[in-house]
Amino acid sequence: MKLIPFLQFSCILILMASCDYKNNKSTGSGNATLPAANPFYAASKLPFQTADFDKIKNSDFKPAFEAGMKQQLSEVEAIADNKEAATFQNTFVALEKSGQLLKRVGGVFGLLAGANTNPDLQSLQEEVAPKLAATNDAIYLNTKLYNRVATLYKDREKLNLDAESKRLVEFYYQRFELAGAKLNDADKDSLKKLNKEEASLSAKFTNQLMAAAKAGAVVISDKAELAGLSDGAIDAAAQDAKGANQEGKWMLKLQNTTQQPALQSLSNRATRKKLFEASWNRTEKNDSNDTRANIARIAQIRAKKAKLIGFSNFASLQLQDQMAKKPEAVEEFLSKLIPAATAKAKNEAADIQALIDKQKGGFQLEPYDWNFYSEQVRKAKYDLDEDQIKPYFEVFNVMQNGVFYAANQLYGLTFKERKDIPVYQSDVRVFEVFDKDSTSIALFYCDYFKRDNKNGGAWMDNIVGQSKLLGTKPVIYNICNFTKPAAGQPALISFSDVTTMFHEFGHGLHGIFASQQYPSLSGTATARDFVEFPSQFNEHWASEPSVFKNYATHYKTGELMPQVLVDKIKKAATFNQGYELTELLAAANLDIQWHKLTVNDPLQDIDKYETAALQRTHLDLPQVPTRYRSSYFLHIWSNGYAAGYYAYLWTEMLDDDAYSWFQEHGGMTRENGQRFRDMILSRGNTLDLAKMFYDFRGHEPNIEPMLENRGLKEGKK
Repeated sequence: MKLIPFLQFSCILILMASCDYKNNKSTGSGNATLPAANPFYAASKLPFQTADFDKIKNSDFKPAFEAGMKQQLSEVEAIADNKEAATFQNTFVALEKSGQLLKRVGGVFGLLAGANTNPDLQSLQEEVAPKLAATNDAIYLNTKLYNRVATLYKDREKLNLDAESKRLVEFYYQRFELAGAKLNDADKDSLKKLNKEEASLSAKFTNQLMAAAKAGAVVISDKAELAGLSDGAIDAAAQDAKGANQEGKWMLKLQNTTQQPALQSLSNRATRKKLFEASWNRTEKNDSNDTRANIARIAQIRAKKAKLIGFSNFASLQLQDQMAKKPEAVEEFLSKLIPAATAKAKNEAADIQALIDKQKGGFQLEPYDWNFYSEQVRKAKYDLDEDQIKPYFEVFNVMQNGVFYAANQLYGLTFKERKDIPVYQSDVRVFEVFDKDSTSIALFYCDYFKRDNKNGGAWMDNIVGQSKLLGTKPVIYNICNFTKPAAGQPALISFSDVTTMFHEFGHGLHGIFASQQYPSLSGTATARDFVEFPSQFNEHWASEPSVFKNYATHYKTGELMPQVLVDKIKKAATFNQGYELTELLAAANLDIQWHKLTVNDPLQDIDKYETAALQRTHLDLPQVPTRYRSSYFLHIWSNGYAAGYYAYLWTEMLDDDAYSWFQEHGGMTRENGQRFRDMILSRGNTLDLAKMFYDFRGHEPNIEPMLENRGLKEGKK
């Protein structure tokens, strides 16, 4: 997923003047306030202008940020103060070219702050966030600049613009309007204060959450408590404990979601409970990492901002530039899924409870029991054991012979590893991407293993964005959090992890195939409820037979996965979907409920509000916890997905419907791949997104393929 999505610290930076901080090309002018020795002073001389991590030091970021903000404000003021009549070139093109220094430093800092942070970067993150928010306000609340934009927007039909340029005019106008450009001076001042405070709190939340996850790791002193884990998992836990100065013990680190991978295998119920509660309560310990007061204030700030700009709640404001448009449309969409999902989850819970009773467990099913016993139910129903299939999924074999192979079969891409390009951490690998005609078109970084200084989850982003105007090609990265094996052991992953790799590379393809003039409209710079469409669509190829047999080979013998195991995976594809969909729906509804608060609502008690919100939406199943509790919901408090977490489900509807088109037209062929590339992957945000989908599919999005794929249609098992 683009967990990210999908932005980390950089969620602030996407709002900067060019609206896409990722572009990395210098305008060529000097930066008088920044020493030339600073690696961000000018565009990198490395291939694709990628970051020279060998030269970048922690101390380089602050002066580069300060100089970048100063430079961009100067450039924007010059645009606003231009005495000549506003034109497309002297306003919109000038804005697109502004802020190159800030984009260079922001692109690299956003990557490191999320994937390889340290105390210096975390401190700077909190320091610079409100300054970036203030810079953003100085641009979008600039009355003279807004008047130029509004004048051109009003006359856009008379400007004789090509379709992408016209789209850029409309894009900027909406951004200014939603940012509060029409407010009076007093209201602008109030909004600036709120933006500054929110930026500070969001940056603080990110750092609190990372620290809480690290502190919440469960340390085990007795190996017997790890019964059920594989030898490889136990060795990795010992290695993690050693790295935390707990030699002779074992450490179970926390991932970002509520449920933890080890819960599927741990046979010791007390250990399962300990691990689950460590996850569930990670940010609610009344210590410095307790996020509740922080997010209660963020929710209140957002409601106030929405009111100032003219909306009843923050969800209504946020959804203006999305496909859904209104919170009511989101709630209607989710309501179509809740009854079937919860009914299926209750049936799954009954099956699990029956198994517990059959084994004379003597207890009622709890959330920390679900994964352990559902795995047993799966084995009983489908004779499928996760440990049987993991040896066929070695992470880099999946990458080379699965993810890359599918991209070759569909789009003709090839990949060459570049060991001459500096990386920011030794686990990171870099590949140059070549098009079907052997033209070099992109760089791709992959960083797959979990670290204490890396945010949880998986995401994609750019170090350098694509733009014909600026002459840049994309530099893409994928971040995951798979368990790093002990030295000498293979990196074996689950089929769910395999799907994650295909997902994140789907985002990568969206960025790699970008072919836009303007950086603000390039690649993945689309609405949240569209951006997950290409990534989730790419997941389908993980189970495409011709692709699957190319990567599902035993890490020791190289033998193909036996057909009997392949058939079991297919048969079990819709297993546990009631649970999985319900936990997602709970999180999506929590997000919307938080952002429907109004200025008349008091500061909320986080836990009470969360409980009431889940009850209100009929998602309060005691055995099915929400995928993210409010207090560790990174997406919505710091990652740019406020009122947007529903997007993963909305775009699942799009991707399943699009995949049904492939099924109807011959499946995985180069011709079909080219059509998808031409009509979706290469279009960025240059067209109304609903129209873009309609043009490809031939009709409005249909939810039926999604229900069928999830096994939620009546009669579908």
